[in-house]
Amino acid sequence: MRAVVIHAPKDLRIDSFPDPAPEAGEVRIKIAAGGICGSDLHYYHHGGFGAVRIQQPMALGHEIAGVIDAVGSGVSHLKAGMRVAVNPSKPCCSCIFCREGLRNQCLDMRFMGSAMRMPHVQGGFRENVTIDASQALPMADSLSLGEAAMAEPVAVCLHAGRQAGPLLGKRVLVTGCGPIGALMVVVARYDGAAEVVATDIADAPLGIARELGASLAVNVVNETSGLDPYRAGKGVFDVLFEASGNQAALRSALDLVRPGGIIVQLGLGGEMTLPVNAIVTKELQLRGTFRFDPEFELALRLMGEGLIDVKPLITATLPFDSAVDAFELASDRSKSMKVQLAF
Repeated sequence: MRAVVIHAPKDLRIDSFPDPAPEAGEVRIKIAAGGICGSDLHYYHHGGFGAVRIQQPMALGHEIAGVIDAVGSGVSHLKAGMRVAVNPSKPCCSCIFCREGLRNQCLDMRFMGSAMRMPHVQGGFRENVTIDASQALPMADSLSLGEAAMAEPVAVCLHAGRQAGPLLGKRVLVTGCGPIGALMVVVARYDGAAEVVATDIADAPLGIARELGASLAVNVVNETSGLDPYRAGKGVFDVLFEASGNQAALRSALDLVRPGGIIVQLGLGGEMTLPVNAIVTKELQLRGTFRFDPEFELALRLMGEGLIDVKPLITATLPFDSAVDAFELASDRSKSMKVQLAF
């Protein structure tokens, strides 16, 4: 079969790839749709992020959905022809963190399309993937396969929302309106936030944030006084979801968060220098959020029931053998939000 494989920065190829039959407890899925994630773009442009670097050719992609093609022995709940979303996480289920219910912190996690371990875990931008049956989740008939491929980023945001605690009636600020920031607007609204303000430095993603339910969307470059009303007192926002990974965005947002407020850091953009005095004196709570676990199944169910609509985020779909064009388009925030590959 063929796959979208990264060899080095800007060296993305359509390569021939092994296509194993499913063994006991496994299923093979014909991939239909795959979304290009920010981490995929980091591999494409820079060969990785932080200390993680490509050391061998690796198929990219972890936002995928398709149709079951073959079922291995011992699998009774899945059948050939079923449409499924693929959970890219495969925790070991036996390490101390898995046993404590923190499977997203698994010490032996195998996450599709990740160069964090050697050999790398191959990703899902392939014509077929063979995976553990537990990673294939049947989807609602009402969903397209492209929508189902969005279950992973929705799960990331549902997990971040859980890190923040109850949002009912809260005032929420989201900094950075890429796909994750935009989905945080959706999740905050679903969780009952009374007000959701979104910021970015580009107009195009802010337009989508408004469509998804943002009370106000502010371009912090062009509307320098747009957030001034929220600086009243010591700030008014109860919760900040920082989705840009930009130090300047986080530092400037601290003036807008009320004393005792919660900051959930979603974006990864390298190390930051933080104004610790402001965090201490305002008694702010800084919380991390990493991937997801049970939220993947929840994301798929909420989308299937029409409670979360991801269609406005899917701005383009290109054939997978035009992967370079698709990655370049996904890198242009003025033209795209979520770009998907069709297989």
